[in-house]
Parts: sequence; structure tokens; C-alpha cells
Amino acid sequence: MYEFARGPLVWIAFAVFFAGAAYKLWRMFALAKKERVVFPYMDLKFAARSVAHWLVPFGSRNMRLHPGMTLATFAFHICLVVTPIFLMAHNVLWHESWGVRLPALPEHVADAMTFVVILVALFLVARRMFTPAVAYVTYWSDWVVLLIAVGPFITGFLATQGWFPYDAMLLLHIFSGALWLAAIPFTRLSHMLYFVFTRAYMGCEFGGVRNAKDW
Repeated sequence: MYEFARGPLVWIAFAVFFAGAAYKLWRMFALAKKERVVFPYMDLKFAARSVAHWLVPFGSRNMRLHPGMTLATFAFHICLVVTPIFLMAHNVLWHESWGVRLPALPEHVADAMTFVVILVALFLVARRMFTPAVAYVTYWSDWVVLLIAVGPFITGFLATQGWFPYDAMLLLHIFSGALWLAAIPFTRLSHMLYFVFTRAYMGCEFGGVRNAKDW
């Protein structure tokens, strides 16, 4: 089972991710072209300005009005992306499978970043449960997406801590990681694919049409 999980399952997950991402982006561009108002608005200066600005913590007024949420979401997204790519154990697998070497995070740093993801996930759960404005627009799919996103971190943390049988937790970690990767194009996790393009369009509409900033 481990050999299947580490080999064919990972390849399937990557194939689903890349195929799904390519389809979603193609469909987005096709719809944008059909609208006939998207591409004429596009301007590199306004697009780059908007994308760069929204990648800076506390850059927008809304971020400054909610400092706790801003810190939590930035920490969550940074750790969610950086940790699996530069984790030492994953780097060993990158090298064994594809001969790729990346800088590796020290173990204590990777553990801390994993803990940040789990803590912020708990914060987001509490927010969805006890903040009326958020609870009202929360659906069962939101809980599933959050579980998919955090699942690899929870199972990886439990596997390294040795609180449960290591082999079982390792398999759960690999399966949850494959599910996370494959689910990106088909769930709300797809905002990682769309962010640059939607933010670029908003920046161009505000900057080139309304002569205003989009923050």
C-alpha cells in the first residue's frame, strides 16, 4: 500500500491537478474573451500594481481594519504553501523521484509552520461557528474544503509525534496530500489559480476605467 501511495497515487494526483488547472484556466480565458470587455481593460501597470499591493500585509484598508484576521490569513497561506515544498522529508522524495534538490527547512521551523496552519484552522473553524455574518454564509462544502486543506498537516504532525501507529498515519498523510493536490482545481481552493488574474482585472478596471485604486 505504501508503494502505491508513494508512487502511482502521487502521479495520479499531479496529473489531476495539472489537467484540472489547465482546463480551469483555459475556460476562464475563453469566458473572458467571450465577454469582450476583459482583455481591452488589461494594462500591465495597473495589473502589476494591484497584484503586488494585495500581496503586502496591511496594504488595503480592509486589512488594516481587521489586523488579527490579516495576520492569521497571511500566516496560514504562507505556511500552507511553503511548508510542503521545502520540508526536509519531501525534499528527499523530490530528489529520489526526480533528482530535484530544493532548500530544506530546519525541522523545528517546519514543525512551527505546521503548528501555525493547525492553529489558524482552529481559529477559522471558531470564526465560522460563532461569527454570525460568517456562519450565515458557511455551507457544508466550506468545512470539507478546510478539512482537505489542513488534513495533510494534521496527519503529518501526528505521524512525526508518534502518538499513533506511524505507518498508518504516514499512509493517511500521503492520501490526504494527494487529495489536497487533486482537489485544488475543483473546489474553492482554486482561488490559488485565479488570484493573479482576478486581481489583475480588478486593478485594471479601477485604474484604467475608474481612475481609482482598488484598495
